[in-house]
Amino acid sequence: MNSVLIDAILRSSPDIERLLESLSWPSGSWPETERVEALAAFVEGLGPPLADPDATPLTAARRASVRVQLESLVWTRCLPLLAAISAEPGEAARRRALTAAACRLVSACVPLCGEDVPGRVARSEPPGPGRLGVEVASELVAALAPSLAADEHLTLAIISAALSCVRARPDALVSGATVRLLLTLLNCCGGGGARLNNALTLVLGDLCSWHRADRSPVVTERALLCLTAISDHLLNPHSLPCSSSSSSAACEPHPRLSLQFWRMLQDGLTHRDGVSRKRALYLLKRGVALSEGQQVDCGETLFRWAPNRSKLLREFWEDYALVMETLEENQVHVVRPVLNRIDTLIQTTVNDGQGRGLFHPSWLLCVYQRMFHSENKSLMREGVCHLLELQVLQQPPFALAFSQFIVGPFMDVLSESSLFHRSVGQSVGDCPELGAKLQVFMATFFSSLPSEHRGCVLLQLIQQLGSKHWCAVPLLFLSQALAKLPPSPLLGVDGLAALREVLCCTMITHQVSLRGAAQCFLLNSALCLTDVSAASLDDIFSFLMYFRADESLCRGTHIWNQVCAWLSDNEGSFKPRIVDGGDSAGSATKKETVRGQTERLPDPKEADKLARAILLCVDMEKSRPGTEIGNTLESLLSPLLDTLSRVSTNIYLPLRKSDKSLQLVLRLLQLGRTPRSVGGEQGETAIVSMEKLVFKLVDPIQDFISRRLCGELQELFDVERAELYLSVLTQLVDMCSSAPQHHLKVGQNYIPKLIKHSLWVLQEPSQQVARAVAMASLATVCGLVEQEVIGTRSEAISALEALNDYFYSSQPCQSSLGNFNKRLLKPQTGDSLWFDWGRIAASFMRDQWICLSFLIKAVGIPESSRSPDTLKAALSCSVEALALLPSDLVLPALAYMETVLPQLLIHEEALCVEAVTLSWELVQGLSNNAHDFWPALKGFVSMAFHHKVLELSHSRIATELIELSQSKSGVFGVLLQHCCQTWLPADRGGGSSDGADTAFSSVFSHINMLTEACVYGPVFRRDQRLIQDIQTYVEQLGEECAGDVIVTSDNRDDQFPRTCVLAFLSRLESSNLQHETLMEDLVMALLKKDNDISKSKVRYYSNSLQHRVKNRVWQTLLLLLPKLREEFVATLLNRVFEAGFCSNQASVKYLIEWMMILILVRHPKHMDSFWGCFSMDHEKTKTSVCTFLSVLVHFNIILPQLKEKAAQLRKALDIILQWCFNHNFSVRLYALLALKRVWSLAEARAEEGAGGLGGLSTVIKACLNQAEAMQSTGNAKKNWIRIQEHFFFGAFHPIRDHSVETIFHTFPSLSELADDEWIPPWKFEKLACSSESPSLPLTNPTPDLSQLQPGDWIQQDKSTDKEERWAEVQKKITPWRLGIQEQEPELQLIPQQRAARLGKLHGALLVVASLIDKPTNLGGLCRTCEIFGASALVLDTLRHVGDKLFQSLSVSSELWLPLLEVKPLELSDFLQVKKSEGYCIVGVEQTANSQSLQDYKFPEKTLLLLGNEREGIPANLLQMLDVCVEIPQQGVIRSLNVHVSAALLIWEYTRQHLASGSAEVDAKRS
Repeated sequence: MNSVLIDAILRSSPDIERLLESLSWPSGSWPETERVEALAAFVEGLGPPLADPDATPLTAARRASVRVQLESLVWTRCLPLLAAISAEPGEAARRRALTAAACRLVSACVPLCGEDVPGRVARSEPPGPGRLGVEVASELVAALAPSLAADEHLTLAIISAALSCVRARPDALVSGATVRLLLTLLNCCGGGGARLNNALTLVLGDLCSWHRADRSPVVTERALLCLTAISDHLLNPHSLPCSSSSSSAACEPHPRLSLQFWRMLQDGLTHRDGVSRKRALYLLKRGVALSEGQQVDCGETLFRWAPNRSKLLREFWEDYALVMETLEENQVHVVRPVLNRIDTLIQTTVNDGQGRGLFHPSWLLCVYQRMFHSENKSLMREGVCHLLELQVLQQPPFALAFSQFIVGPFMDVLSESSLFHRSVGQSVGDCPELGAKLQVFMATFFSSLPSEHRGCVLLQLIQQLGSKHWCAVPLLFLSQALAKLPPSPLLGVDGLAALREVLCCTMITHQVSLRGAAQCFLLNSALCLTDVSAASLDDIFSFLMYFRADESLCRGTHIWNQVCAWLSDNEGSFKPRIVDGGDSAGSATKKETVRGQTERLPDPKEADKLARAILLCVDMEKSRPGTEIGNTLESLLSPLLDTLSRVSTNIYLPLRKSDKSLQLVLRLLQLGRTPRSVGGEQGETAIVSMEKLVFKLVDPIQDFISRRLCGELQELFDVERAELYLSVLTQLVDMCSSAPQHHLKVGQNYIPKLIKHSLWVLQEPSQQVARAVAMASLATVCGLVEQEVIGTRSEAISALEALNDYFYSSQPCQSSLGNFNKRLLKPQTGDSLWFDWGRIAASFMRDQWICLSFLIKAVGIPESSRSPDTLKAALSCSVEALALLPSDLVLPALAYMETVLPQLLIHEEALCVEAVTLSWELVQGLSNNAHDFWPALKGFVSMAFHHKVLELSHSRIATELIELSQSKSGVFGVLLQHCCQTWLPADRGGGSSDGADTAFSSVFSHINMLTEACVYGPVFRRDQRLIQDIQTYVEQLGEECAGDVIVTSDNRDDQFPRTCVLAFLSRLESSNLQHETLMEDLVMALLKKDNDISKSKVRYYSNSLQHRVKNRVWQTLLLLLPKLREEFVATLLNRVFEAGFCSNQASVKYLIEWMMILILVRHPKHMDSFWGCFSMDHEKTKTSVCTFLSVLVHFNIILPQLKEKAAQLRKALDIILQWCFNHNFSVRLYALLALKRVWSLAEARAEEGAGGLGGLSTVIKACLNQAEAMQSTGNAKKNWIRIQEHFFFGAFHPIRDHSVETIFHTFPSLSELADDEWIPPWKFEKLACSSESPSLPLTNPTPDLSQLQPGDWIQQDKSTDKEERWAEVQKKITPWRLGIQEQEPELQLIPQQRAARLGKLHGALLVVASLIDKPTNLGGLCRTCEIFGASALVLDTLRHVGDKLFQSLSVSSELWLPLLEVKPLELSDFLQVKKSEGYCIVGVEQTANSQSLQDYKFPEKTLLLLGNEREGIPANLLQMLDVCVEIPQQGVIRSLNVHVSAALLIWEYTRQHLASGSAEVDAKRS
């Protein structure tokens, strides 16, 4: 049509120059898109007239003039316009349309100008200051490409520039550069030949070299983008094999022969970006298809093809592609059916034995790595477990091939803690399935490795462990797996260094038990795997320094004994240490310092190492028969003893040597003592022998320390030195106090002297370091007296009274208590060594409060300072100290407040509340610092919940503590343990006394807290539950883990608050009026909580929080029932019956029924109230009567307590018979069981002559016979058998089994409650405050009930059948294999004409559905497009229109909508054409740069490309998209039906343009 129109214009107005001028736009202006498009169309029409002189009357001069004008148009109009578009940030759609029109105009003008014009335009910069942007330049060069094809040199230069653009430009601009330049230029190079091969060689070589130099994810992503764009040329199925003799084929690039090409694909298959994975798989499938078509061996690369094994290879790669595609689903139920195909791939790889193998193992690693990168943790776990069970790794070649993968990606995925959750069927305390498999895997893997590679791989693995901070759980099980490796000399000094780095990683976790266990396993690993010939003893002892004595390597533990045995076994085999004696002696001499000079304290690590070495040697020797420990110790310690004997008399003894000796003796005394739980006779023998040696040197050591502390310490270094001396002094005093014969040897003379000197220093103007040393000395003495190490009647107490006077004395220039919170003044010096003065000053203030806390309890306030305001001022000072002291030093201030608060509570309540509030805020701020939080919390609770302060209700703080415990396990336990001990101390019974009653009375202010404790036990987050489970597992390791013995439990178990309060309740006595009142108040509060949950509209499910709370309520009520008064039970009976009518989970139902049975047994006079429940109208809960029928099943226990037994028996039978004919099957089942049990009682009484039941017996027997004769098949018979075997109606006896064990452990375990709700009896036995009540024993007298298993009565349908290999799974299509059919002529736009006659208007939206193959989707899509006025719908074939399924959904919409046919293979060219026409190509796909549908603004000329139902948009078309739009989702399913997705986008497009159209109409009207 354009050519006809232009021909007519030229004939009517042959002045071409004027026409060009009139269609052009003024220079420097911004033309309308329509004007540029019109000018481009006119220039395109000038082609024939200018090219054929005979066709037009134009002279040569005029043709030359027109060419000049066209060239001017390019230079003066087009290029400036493109530069202006690049610089203008205007609307994207308008810029895109105008760019397309201007490039079209340039492409039309350039061929009509001179031959050199295209090259000049391509090389030139636009006139003016602007530069072309990347997108605009790409469009321009793409438009010039047909004219540049003849210049090969320029074409290759442009390709190089495009590749540089790929490397340098941002991601959003890469797609346009690659598609518009690379693809267009390659298309213009012709269908083959040397030029195309040269261009492809350049691209492939550049990308491969780039990826070889940098295999980062960004490089892989962009390289795959380029390769996918040129895949039609690079992997052309019609190309000749490389062995062809033709010259063109000889230089043709073959990516299949490139190792780097396959590495790029493998990196792409494991890429984090889904689009990159899609592109890599697309290229892999293209490569496989090409190899199969050509049947050519690809040589020795990662990918091989053998023509004689074509079928096997095709099946392998089909399975491989299927697995990789299915892994994209990220849903386990979709992926699991194809996991067995991984086994097929592995078996195929193993069975391949030709040459080096057709299948490289690295392809299998891509599968596992893809699973490891999955967003779905369950799928990740499936991948890890599958690899751990991989049998092929038992073969040395495969183990070696997998080794770097195990060291790298596999170790990375194991850092995910969630992998180690308990599997279904595992109990609390079991080793997680993954942890057990990991142990077996590690042992098998390293045993399978070639022996020469084991040490290297193991070292790499350990170094990988130490390269980052691990969570506690993965590190624990990896350490355990290393400890289980078979003993072998694999690690040298480098290995010990690597293990040391891993050891440092364990120190950052807050879970002490896990930290200690990991250290034990790592030490075991070192003992099993160290090559002793490559490590010296010094290396070993230096390594052992990093194991903490308070967590793992403690003397007397199992691991300590293992180290001793290992050292003994390898004695003489260690590498000798080479020491250069001369240099060492010289350097040592230089370091010695004579008395009077000051230097830093020696590094204590050396003393620690030497002390451990000595103790290990001693314990090695004691295991040998006939060895005298005392002689061994004396010979080892003789240099130390000699130095210490001269330490106080030899003034020339170097200070450094003295300090080193004291450090060593301190560490020997500290490390030598064994915990009480592990100490044995041999350990005590060694420590006693060592103490005897030290006893001989107490006097010289004391003399030295006393002299140093009393005036010689003046420098900054001396603060650390004072800490050492005071620590040694403390150890000596403690040691001597345990030996009566030496008790008076320490402290008799030196301690009072030290106190007096320190007090003098504080009272007089002194040097600041001396003041710090003095206060530290006084704090140490106070601590020793408080621990009763120093007698309270000693001279030290008298000296400390003077210190008390000092603190409380007032000064003229200050208020009272002027010596509280005294601060050190930082010396005015520029010495950099004073940088830690802040720590010294804080310790100085902390030491003050240590003294004050002790003195206020031991001495009290001096009489001279006693006044009403003194305590108030002291409390204010302690509050001030909380703000001044660092958080880890506030405990002494809290301890002082604990003593002062009760004395001020009556008169200064506001100040007390302020002190408690500020203290609580301080503790809350420490919640993320586990090291300081727990001591501060305990100190705060002791202070704020003192028995006298408890009268002041801290309900808000208690509530906040409970809330904090939801996220920090153990917080509520600390509070509750303290309060229960305060209300009812464990060291006294339930007896009454005035003081005890006063303390107990405060409990009534905290009924809410007790109620919460009874139902406490939050449903922890999954990560918190994991930590709890693993800690339980570690606790059950026994002596294998030294931490269990060394680390004292802090009772941070989430069940501890309940066990604590239940133990407290079990100690209450009904004879005590206060106890009785408390129990009754608590019962009413618990019943109210249960009733609130029952009446709430929230439906609660099994093991939900509501279910657990209700279960805990009734467990507590069963515990308290034996202690409740009969009158009180009568008041709550109706509430118990009402609870029975509510909808309850099974476990709650059993407890309520048990409660009813016990009440009726204990108080049989309420039987009539029970019978009345059967006549109540409960229409909404028709099956709730089953609860009361269950009670009658145990009527044999109730009947003996009733008076009129015959009448009650008759009453029971009458009521039960009514329900035997109920329409509900469950009710009938329960009624029949009750009838059978009650009838057996009646028959027994009849045999005894107690009277018959007349004709009623006939009816009953008939009912029971019918029940026994139920259908032999089907659920009725099964349910009748199962209900009779049910534990509640079988082995359970309500009276005999009424125990703590049944209530809190057996019933939950048999009622399908989660195992974290089971409280075993030993948890109650561990509590010191627990006492067994005669009315409620702790355990059952018989084990019958506890031996039952849930599986005995719960039908469990478990399928163990494995998936068949050829399970029905989705198989993706391969579009490039579809046959190419000739394109039919374009369908005439008859539908448009029909629509126009009806007044319908079509928009500019073009919907392309050529990739969709389901007629139903296409029919519905056609209907949607017609309704919303799309311009046309593009199909892969118009034959769909005749399909009945298509027509059933299209409902004749195809008659009113233009339909076009474009084959899938032609989509690339079709999209190129539409892009050049100004269309914006939009696809529905989730990518890294995709835009949300709710935010995206559709351009008017939009082409919507829809993907295939299964595969989506092919990778080779993704890079042609201008925009990827994603639909926001909220659910779990990841994708919508393609028709639904398209409908959403079509409507959004229509809505936007309807709105804009309405706005334009309104604007015109106005």
